[in-house]
Amino acid sequence: MATRPFPWEASYPPGVNWDVDIVPSTIPHLFATAVASFGPRVAIRFSEACLTFTDLGDRAQRFANGLRDLGVEPGSSVALHLPNSLTHPVAFFGSLIAGARVVHLSPLDGPRVLAHKLTDSGARIIVTTVALHDSVRRLKAAGLLDTIISDSGDTEFVPLEQVLRKTGPLAALSPISPDDIAVLQYTGGTTGLPKAAMLTHANLTAALAIYDAWFDGQNLAAAGSERVIGVLPLFHIYALTAVLLRHIKRGNEILLHPRFDIDTVLDDIAIRRATTFPGVPTMWIALANHPRVSSTDFSSLRVCSSGGGPLPIDVGRRVEALIGRRLTGGWGMTETSPAGTNIAATGPTKSGTVGLPLPGLEISVVALDDANRVLPAGETGEIRIKGPNVTSGYWNQPDCAAFADGWFLTGDIGYLDADGFMFLVDRRSDMIISGGFNVYPQLIEQAIYEHPAVAEAVVIGVPDAYRGEAAKAFVVLKTGAPAFTLEELRSFLADKLGRHERPTALEFRAELPKTPVGKLSRLALRQAAS
Repeated sequence: MATRPFPWEASYPPGVNWDVDIVPSTIPHLFATAVASFGPRVAIRFSEACLTFTDLGDRAQRFANGLRDLGVEPGSSVALHLPNSLTHPVAFFGSLIAGARVVHLSPLDGPRVLAHKLTDSGARIIVTTVALHDSVRRLKAAGLLDTIISDSGDTEFVPLEQVLRKTGPLAALSPISPDDIAVLQYTGGTTGLPKAAMLTHANLTAALAIYDAWFDGQNLAAAGSERVIGVLPLFHIYALTAVLLRHIKRGNEILLHPRFDIDTVLDDIAIRRATTFPGVPTMWIALANHPRVSSTDFSSLRVCSSGGGPLPIDVGRRVEALIGRRLTGGWGMTETSPAGTNIAATGPTKSGTVGLPLPGLEISVVALDDANRVLPAGETGEIRIKGPNVTSGYWNQPDCAAFADGWFLTGDIGYLDADGFMFLVDRRSDMIISGGFNVYPQLIEQAIYEHPAVAEAVVIGVPDAYRGEAAKAFVVLKTGAPAFTLEELRSFLADKLGRHERPTALEFRAELPKTPVGKLSRLALRQAAS
């Protein structure tokens, strides 16, 4: 086991220390403190409507009362099947105030996955909206739901406004503990059906304390002074923690949108003077290639970050040149709530890194064939992590092999260098074994992005009669860019990749499949090819 000081501590920016005082708390306590502290300030702005902290607190309390009247008690599961809207934070905080655990469902989930999540979690009550009524009708007809709450006013279901009628404090029941499960957050999964990480109140509040230690140490923005672009989906752990919970805690204003739209984001920056933009790589790719960026004033932005997946190095450089500051971000997972690593806003950094392990966390790299053999700096293996933000396990899966000797084995392949910077190579499940060699799609994608005609690229493994498996590239071209042949691509990659790494197949697409959070989806391409 590693002993302190960890190598990454010497690489921390001034003002940031690894030791962070994390006091376990609950989301309702955090929320009540924010409402009391920031009452009249705008908490969330959605289109032309907005909720102050007082408004949000009142509606969440009313929602909790309404749930109790519907039979929800501490330990019950409440499913939220919602896009970004003002209903989500009301239902989220209200459910937790009532003592329930939240089960997040994606609006893009298919019937089989929705049925699995409801059955697995035990959620018999769901909060939804008009665009998703057909899905929930089928679920209710299948006997999977007892109560449907809708914010559309449709009398076929329980109207949200009816749930919000009851004022006053909750009737006393057993108190909420930091060790209680707050969220059953389902992972996207690479094979099979999703599994739910059990994220406790302590896990989520620890992640917030870790982020505060990192960002406040760098003096990036004072609490209450930020205006945050909220285009990431709140049902995903990235937006839930890094956008909703963190900025409610800090008294900041969230500019919430139902989905990512590049013109709306540019308006938020140029007109509404947003200070913070957390995005995923596809959003930054869209921004870098948009004709408006050359005339947009980015001077209001203080924090810009990319998460949820690897950002092509070339795209990152172009974005930084446009916005005039470092594009930060890092690595994390649903299972880590999602704190893991981050790139400092100033000071030394390294090309291609996902940053340094955050305060309070331990990260090491172990051999792919032996989870107990820790590898030295610079050697590639599986990344493992431990910390107060890391889930203790998966719901209904007590014997999961992802946990070993107090560590969570992430399934990510990468390495830590001598200075503590972490570098991702790929997901273990995405690795291609070609002619006996390990081939990593992410490294191939990074090289393909250097081609001037490429807007987006995804690489997967496909059957190969000679090698067993080989790389196939799927490419979206930039507007007006000419197509190229497979041989031209292989020639372009010749000085960047080994012969065994170069794609043996190429397919152009008008668009590539994406996950609900906006990440390019290798899984969807593999499923379509099988």
